[in-house]
Amino acid sequence: MSSFVIEGGYRLSGEIVPQGAKNEALEVICAVLLTPEKVTVHNIPDILDVNNLIQLLRDLRVKVERLSSDTYVFQADEVAIDYLYTDEFLRKSASLRGSVMIVGPLAARFGKALIPKPGGDKIGRRRLDTHFAGIQKLGASFRYDSERYIYEIEAGRLKGAYMLLDEASVTGTANILMASVLAEGKTTIYNAACEPYLQQLSAMLIRMGARISGVGSNLLTIEGVDSLGGTTHTILPDMIEVGSFIGMAAMTASDITIKNTGYGQLGIIPESFRRLGITVEKRGDDIHIPTHTGYEIETFIDGSIMTIADAPWPGLTPDLLSVLLVVATQAAGSVLIHQKMFESRLFFVDKLIDMGAQIILCDPHRATVIGLGNRFKLRGATMTSPDIRAGIALLIAAMSAEGTSRIHNIEQISRGYQNIDIRLNNMGARITRL
Repeated sequence: MSSFVIEGGYRLSGEIVPQGAKNEALEVICAVLLTPEKVTVHNIPDILDVNNLIQLLRDLRVKVERLSSDTYVFQADEVAIDYLYTDEFLRKSASLRGSVMIVGPLAARFGKALIPKPGGDKIGRRRLDTHFAGIQKLGASFRYDSERYIYEIEAGRLKGAYMLLDEASVTGTANILMASVLAEGKTTIYNAACEPYLQQLSAMLIRMGARISGVGSNLLTIEGVDSLGGTTHTILPDMIEVGSFIGMAAMTASDITIKNTGYGQLGIIPESFRRLGITVEKRGDDIHIPTHTGYEIETFIDGSIMTIADAPWPGLTPDLLSVLLVVATQAAGSVLIHQKMFESRLFFVDKLIDMGAQIILCDPHRATVIGLGNRFKLRGATMTSPDIRAGIALLIAAMSAEGTSRIHNIEQISRGYQNIDIRLNNMGARITRL
């Protein structure tokens, strides 16, 4: 298990370019299974979760060629379906939550799929019912082996259907969308997730020959086609990295410019940081964060305490609540952070409390942060990263703290952030990887 040693109190300066979006990459890489033709994907982030998924495709005999550091060509013309039934596949895919999105493409094109209960972040229960209920409505049969924790799906030619999703699951919508593009007839998906990454996936599928309407809304209509062709696709900048850098700059009193942010696809992320009193300057497609000697949390118009909560797009992504929470600890004022979508994501706050933060954990979903402004600095501590987003929040806290901190289990951070220590050290941070 690797660790970061962080010397706190150093300011950053200069420019940083966000990596390609992790969540989009996982979707579009799974989509290459829908065609035997070549698919070229640009701006793929070099992170653990994505690299593990690419290796999983290689193991399935998908031809993978790396043209540059962030560009790959995939060709799934000789997929080894029998590999799904090996112990090696079960072991590898169980450690990667994104692997669940191979189910839709495999069921649609090959009529069968098998996946173990996937791993990923330890942030509470994350059920897969939406994925499988949607694919079942398309005509697939589904079986769950409760002893081996294996989901098995078999299907002939899938047939279009109307479905109203029980939740606007992003990965669930992506999985069902990929299954339905090759289904016979018309499929209607209501209460679909509509994040920019799903819009990107839809645009890619349309270029491959899919017929999809309603892109960007919560009502998708798909007219099934017999086959899909190859295409070229470029992944958006990662909005979670952009938000992380905004918070990091404010907490460390740094002056930085975040380049090529895909600002038009950030939704309410910039405004959410402005609510904490952070100056976020838009400069074309870049974001400039000036040095903050302090920042103050807004209240609502009637003077009541600010509440920041996650919600399906176009609401605030839950992946940034951990960052917003840690940034609020050094603001002036108070805020209620309401994590609605995952039940254990706020449990990392005990580590911030050990560092001197004033936080009341109300329940698994709500935490009240009492910002102390510049009166009290966080102090260095030894911590363990429980998941990707808590990990980056703890790293931000350590960079702003007095003294030296150590963060264990940084593999969790590496799952979502590309060479984060090297990139931040180039801007003035003091992070050592052990």
